[in-house]
Amino acid sequence: MALAAIFTLWLREMKRFSRAKSRIIGNLSMPFIWLVIMGIGLSSSIVIPGMPEDYFSFIGPGVIGMTLLFSSIFSGISVIWEKQFGFLKEILVAPVSRTTIVFGKIFGSVTISMFNGILILIIAILLGAVSLSHLGIVPIILAVVFMALICFAFVALGLAIASKLNNMEGFQMIMSFLVMPVFFLSGAFFPMTNVPIWMKGLAYIDPLYYGVDGLRGALIGISEMPLLVDIGVLLAFDIAMLLLASYLFNKMGE
Repeated sequence: MALAAIFTLWLREMKRFSRAKSRIIGNLSMPFIWLVIMGIGLSSSIVIPGMPEDYFSFIGPGVIGMTLLFSSIFSGISVIWEKQFGFLKEILVAPVSRTTIVFGKIFGSVTISMFNGILILIIAILLGAVSLSHLGIVPIILAVVFMALICFAFVALGLAIASKLNNMEGFQMIMSFLVMPVFFLSGAFFPMTNVPIWMKGLAYIDPLYYGVDGLRGALIGISEMPLLVDIGVLLAFDIAMLLLASYLFNKMGE
């Protein structure tokens, strides 16, 4: 019963996504612009000390991380939409646990975010931001693992926040307040090695920092942390966000 419910919710998310062609274009347009304008435009004038790769290669994994962050965390909007139209109430009274519902929605949104992230990875390879000389089976597997961990973490966080809100405006305001610091402290567009101590401290409590660092280590062979540390921190954050989302969904309607 639980697996069937998870698959049904996953399939519903896939059908909704496949019917929204504009959503696909919208999710990819901004990362593409960042890659082309910021990456190509600034690579000729920005040199990162101690890094053998140019700025374009440095920013490639960062743009992939940005894509995963935005497409994952804003998936919580679907929960608010379903609240407003009454569909979520029908799901919650179904004869399955609410944790099962959380798993179904997470897996659906993670699949969509992974699709977006892999497309940006392909674009980054075609543009030269990620060199094929660095890639092999193991780096690709590592990159996919980091992408999945990033997606899972922020999809679960988005669902947890959305479960406590009832309108789009409140969700978007909270997300804007939360997403931008998480994004800029992740080291996606500049290294955190030479920033002030207080900023580096904030970066160390930012889960996306470990995701971007892991992606950079997998795709271009350069990372500030050991990859096992990056995976461990992300995995711990994933579990914490899953427990939080499950707890808050179980509290809905009380």
